[in-house]
Amino acid sequence: MSPGDLAVIIPAKNEAARIAATVIAAGKLAGADLVIVVDDGSHDGTGRIAQAAGARVVRHPRNRGKAAAMQTGAEEVRRLESASLPSAGAGAGPRHLLFLDADLEDSAAQAGPLAGPVRAGQADATIAYFASRVRLGGFGFVVGTAGAGIERAVGWRPVQPLNGMRCLTRPAFEAVLPLAKGWGVETAMTIDLVRAGLRITEVEVPLSHRATGNGWRAQLHRLHQLADVLRALAVREPAVRRLRRDRASQAAGPAGG
Repeated sequence: MSPGDLAVIIPAKNEAARIAATVIAAGKLAGADLVIVVDDGSHDGTGRIAQAAGARVVRHPRNRGKAAAMQTGAEEVRRLESASLPSAGAGAGPRHLLFLDADLEDSAAQAGPLAGPVRAGQADATIAYFASRVRLGGFGFVVGTAGAGIERAVGWRPVQPLNGMRCLTRPAFEAVLPLAKGWGVETAMTIDLVRAGLRITEVEVPLSHRATGNGWRAQLHRLHQLADVLRALAVREPAVRRLRRDRASQAAGPAGG
């Protein structure tokens, strides 16, 4: 596709120290003519710094969570395209949506391969996995829970099921709305994409972000993530059970046959 086919959406909360570098790096990606930062209730100047770095900023007055920030960013892209503002590329078709974390800093410039399979029509969505992983600590339990839940639901397990770096076509994003709340968004999105019959490709990328520590704040964060992941899986479990019953019924054949 021609240049201007990609919108980068960066949910951010209290990322003043890293957001400028992330925005500048994301702006260098081929075809990315929109970089939108959704300031999700920050109180450290994240939005102001992001705007100064060249991003279009949408602010939530209070923290609403990652999923809400993703939806706000996508809606802003749609609004700009509908308004045909010069900065949105008048007359351009719907952009692919590239979601990046706010703390990638300079490594965000390496996210381009995520858009490749989507642009080429080879995938409806891509999920990143990092070439070099940060130390997980207790976070590994949450990752394992998400991966096992996805596999149980759809029979496929991503390399990094909680990786938030993803590129989707607009129809693929709209197919999984409304997004699961909070930190369960990636788990739910993957399940819903597969169930919708959409194609997902995993892409190895040399991105990096800060490691999650092992202090009490980090542990509390993991507990919140685990709760959101479990909630997203629980909502989808009835469908898993129905599918298993249907398959068992089909395998058994007609009664008395």
